Amino acid sequence: MNRITTTLSIAAAFAAGCCVTHLLRPAFAAENVTAQVIHTQDFSGDALGPANAGGMHSKMFMSADGATISIQDGNVGKHMHPNTNEIQYILEGTGTIWLGDKQVHVQPGDLVIIPKGTAHGGTKPDGRPLKAIAIKTPPQAPDDTKMLD
Repeated sequence: MNRITTTLSIAAAFAAGCCVTHLLRPAFAAENVTAQVIHTQDFSGDALGPANAGGMHSKMFMSADGATISIQDGNVGKHMHPNTNEIQYILEGTGTIWLGDKQVHVQPGDLVIIPKGTAHGGTKPDGRPLKAIAIKTPPQAPDDTKMLD
């Protein structure tokens, strides 16, 4: 008797789960995204807004439930984001940045993957400051930057 009850209970739970899945609205991670083309070459320096205290200009172009995309131009001190992953695609400039516990050379076309909690920045440009597309996931909270030495 217990075996039959257990089997019927499992079957009923499975069927209920299947039904509920079809009734729930699917999650859309990017409901507020607008189709657009961003001409990154048109945005440098002040065209991205005023510089922050460290001299970095930044403008956000897209914000969705799970990520933000912005263009950053300028040098930034060594820092980390305890709760945000960051991906940078270098558009212009060459130089050296901190990535974790070592300095690495970056140039246009490089993709820099920065897991949350990883030291990065401390930019030392070779000429023009770095300009990059920055993708942050989850979107960075205002208090999620910790400056490092």
